[in-house]
Amino acid sequence: MVEPRPPAATVKFVDEYCQWYEKLFPEVRSFEAFKYLHVGMISEIKRKSLPAIARIVGLENHQPLHHFLTHSPWKTQEIRTRRLELILQVLNGRPIVLIVDETGDKKKGTSTDYVKRQYIGNLGKTENGIVVVTVYGVFCGMTFPLLFEVYKPKERLKAEDKYRTKPEIAAILLRQLESMGFKFNLVLADSLYGESSTNFISVLDELSLNYIVAIRSNHRIELLPRQRVQYLKWHKFQRVFSDLTTENRFIREIIPGKRGEIRYWQITTDVEQLPENSTWYVMSKYPDITPREVGNFYGLRSWVEYGLKQSKNELGWADFRMTNYDQIERWWEIICSAYLMVSLHSEQMGFSPPQSGAKLTSHPWWDDGNGWKNILNNLRLILQPFTLFNLIYPWLTVFSIPQLSSGFSQLQ
Repeated sequence: MVEPRPPAATVKFVDEYCQWYEKLFPEVRSFEAFKYLHVGMISEIKRKSLPAIARIVGLENHQPLHHFLTHSPWKTQEIRTRRLELILQVLNGRPIVLIVDETGDKKKGTSTDYVKRQYIGNLGKTENGIVVVTVYGVFCGMTFPLLFEVYKPKERLKAEDKYRTKPEIAAILLRQLESMGFKFNLVLADSLYGESSTNFISVLDELSLNYIVAIRSNHRIELLPRQRVQYLKWHKFQRVFSDLTTENRFIREIIPGKRGEIRYWQITTDVEQLPENSTWYVMSKYPDITPREVGNFYGLRSWVEYGLKQSKNELGWADFRMTNYDQIERWWEIICSAYLMVSLHSEQMGFSPPQSGAKLTSHPWWDDGNGWKNILNNLRLILQPFTLFNLIYPWLTVFSIPQLSSGFSQLQ
């Protein structure tokens, strides 16, 4: 019996991370494509098209990558489960902050599954596009994706589909994570979910989770006869941003009737210019929380959402060219895996640093920051010898320069 050949090597940190998934692929070529896509997604190429990825990983054409996404017999759910198991192993029982949101992408026409004219939150307007409900974790300031599920508009349902609202989808994803063993010390969400008392908030209450969610200013609260709304005094606090800079904000508690488990807050940038200035309302269920904690905990959602959007843009979330959702889901799952690969190299997640780390940091472009984008920049530097050699190799088939080939090999 002939032993299968070993998979082609890429870059050490990519190969080591992808080994976690190797046994899920029935053939070596599928596993190689899996690794190549990870290289391409975290690389510096702007548009993560399959032809562009093929060039920088040394493939003659992009057909193996296309086949991997469309016909190769691997299961998306198995990759997702293995990724979540890895996160659980790294967390080792420690709780995380869970952020619920949705992301949308503008798409032309209606040939792509579940695309229709709908509100795209990250664009802030109604466009023709596809929307996905996402839940992602935050641990000591580092983000990582957990689960996602496409929103299926009623008009685009297939025969086997069941319509679910976005809050219903979010509640299902939350239950899945809880059943796997994830622990949460706080859940954050915007008003779409915060005002869904039956489909989302009830699940948070059922699971006894702390949460801070947005609500609109006209959100209705039932009052008993002779009860009135009390507005407590404003508290100034320092809003801490992702780069650790601060700005003054103001917060006050709003008590409808009498204070209960659910507490309501108003947050603003300037109490002298209400309501013209930036004002928002949140609802919390978090024992003994202070006004400052409310402001900064919910503010965490804003900068993490921005960071996640930037990270997805860096990895090519919307660069797929498939129209079938099963294939799109494969693309997105590998994006999530590549995202996690970067997150795991952070100090917060406790992943072992690359060998010869001190030598690597001597590179003049090495970034000493500890944010996700800083780590991505450094991993891209480590990728460069591999990707640049693949780009220049076609010239070496025309002009043979053995010293150049051996020099790149030594650098890699």
